[in-house]
Amino acid sequence: MDKTVLVYIEKDDSYLMLLRNKKDVDMNKGKWLGVGGHIEQGETKEDALVREVKEETNLDVISYRYHGEVYFYNKDYEEVMYLYTVNQCMGTLKECDEGTLKYIKKSEIETLNIWEGDRIFLRLIRDNAPTFRLRLYYSDDKLIDSKLEYI
Repeated sequence: MDKTVLVYIEKDDSYLMLLRNKKDVDMNKGKWLGVGGHIEQGETKEDALVREVKEETNLDVISYRYHGEVYFYNKDYEEVMYLYTVNQCMGTLKECDEGTLKYIKKSEIETLNIWEGDRIFLRLIRDNAPTFRLRLYYSDDKLIDSKLEYI
């Protein structure tokens, strides 16, 4: 099972969002996401969080919050994603080679082209839910089921 981190960097009631529009082959092409990526062998979730934020944004993480685990199931593909928000970082934002970075008001994020399952965990974050485990079941690009438990 693939293991990844997804990070939403907060600033001025906005999240730093990444429009995946630069790679030819990208399962997230055209979608808005937080920043993040795969956890490398020997890396902790927190190491991956710090590294991925630095690689994709040039920002250094100062303070973060862990929200939970999100499991994706889609035909032969399975992934567990560890979800974080960063409320304090420093540095100068740089261009990302995976897409366009832009701060988007939290109230406007649901109007973007995002995965249906992302809407669920973004609401959980917004509502300050306790740490959770969310299972998302997709058939191709369509969300067909979800299961939520608090951990």
